[in-house]
Amino acid sequence: MTVDVDPRTALSAASKVRLVDCDIHPIIRHKGDLKPYLSREWQGYHDTYGDFLVSPFATAHPYPKPTPALSRLDTWPPSGGPPGSDLAFMRDQHLDPHDIEFGVLQVLWPTAARHRNLGYGAALCRAINDWQKAEWLGREKRLRGSVMVTQEDPEAAVAEIARCARQGGFAQVMVVPRNIEPMGRRRYWPIFAAAEAHDITLGCHVGGLNGYAVTGGAGHCSFYAEEKDSNGFAMEAMLTSMIFEGVFEAFPKLRLVAIEAGLGWVPALGWRLDELWQRFRDELPAVRRPPSETLRERLWYTTQPADEPEDPKHLRDVFDWIGWDRICFASDYPHWDSDDPRYALPIAMSRAEHRAIFRDNALGVYRLS
Repeated sequence: MTVDVDPRTALSAASKVRLVDCDIHPIIRHKGDLKPYLSREWQGYHDTYGDFLVSPFATAHPYPKPTPALSRLDTWPPSGGPPGSDLAFMRDQHLDPHDIEFGVLQVLWPTAARHRNLGYGAALCRAINDWQKAEWLGREKRLRGSVMVTQEDPEAAVAEIARCARQGGFAQVMVVPRNIEPMGRRRYWPIFAAAEAHDITLGCHVGGLNGYAVTGGAGHCSFYAEEKDSNGFAMEAMLTSMIFEGVFEAFPKLRLVAIEAGLGWVPALGWRLDELWQRFRDELPAVRRPPSETLRERLWYTTQPADEPEDPKHLRDVFDWIGWDRICFASDYPHWDSDDPRYALPIAMSRAEHRAIFRDNALGVYRLS
């Protein structure tokens, strides 16, 4: 008799471990919730002007909108407010039933990474970080924050990294791949230096707007599906810039996690960059090793959105190429395309592989304890 077994449920209780979720999205209930964390000089600006973003559209965000607030319909808290705004409900729906040992918060809104008013952007970053500390980290010991910084103001970013590192409770510095200039440019190096100096991981979460078309010059997308797909090649472009401009040679202790970009593209990028490096080595003196080695030895990648090829063995080939010690589970809770950890990966895994991806790799890269 032939029995088909779904590889996503094959491990069951035999391999059950406590999980580390590298991508949980909290959100404020209302814009005014941040006012207590803003200095008095910026409270009036926050009320009167607020967002003034580097964006081609005044009232719309290009991220796909198949459901309100980008989230699953069942994640709206019964207490009111948007998904991700109620800690008690997050505990009941996500942290407790999935036995989350640690969860890394990624604040997507409000954002300061692309504010035109750099002074307000820095003040908003400070307020969001203090809000995380008071409303989330101070009330739930399993959660760790992400230091939000103004990427286009490296001096302010460095100061905020130092301030939050002294406080503790933050697992990473959060950046986005779509800057005004490629991430490898020297203007951004102080951020890398600060992360390395404070021994805090750099987490690059997809997203961000720089006012340019995500197609790379061909104009703005026609469909949300195109914008969604662009997250992968935005991450590829960022990593290519960082590798070819010598960031990883200049900062040998820097740890970088690529978040919510999937990972099916990683081997192909490594093959192509290796070929280009061989042909243009005289143009790239700062790159002293094959780029594929950097992709496999200096970076970590999160599972969400998990690629699901027709043959699951092909995804296992990708994991083998990247390395089972470089992949970390991420749910993307509470978003519409979030992954339930019980069914997230359509491949069969050994107990050791399962434990590495769902717990141990994240504990290591984020220094969680």
